[in-house]
Amino acid sequence: MAAIDDVEAQLHEVADRLGAVDAKIKLDLSPDGIILVDATKSPVTIERADGEADCTITTDADAMAQIVDGSLNPMFAFMSGKLKVDGSLGIAQKLTELFS
Repeated sequence: MAAIDDVEAQLHEVADRLGAVDAKIKLDLSPDGIILVDATKSPVTIERADGEADCTITTDADAMAQIVDGSLNPMFAFMSGKLKVDGSLGIAQKLTELFS
C-alpha cells in the first residue's frame, strides 16, 4: 500500500511533465494529507500544504500512486468513484493525459 511519501516522490519524478498543466492542483489524500502542486511556476513546486487550487482531486494515496505510475487509468478511477474532482474538469483531463 502506497503512502503519501510515495506519491510525493513520484510527483517529483514527473514534475517536468506537470508543467504542461499550468494550474494549481490540490491532491487530497485524506487521511494521509494534502499535496499542493503549483504548475504555474517554473520549476513546478510540490509541497505538503493546503491552499487555493484550480482543481482538487480527492482519492487515497494508493490509488493516486497507481495513477501516477500508470497502473490505474484515471478515468476508470473517476467513473468507479475512487477519485473525485472539484473545480476544473479541464485541468483534471490534462492530468489524465499525462498519466495514461
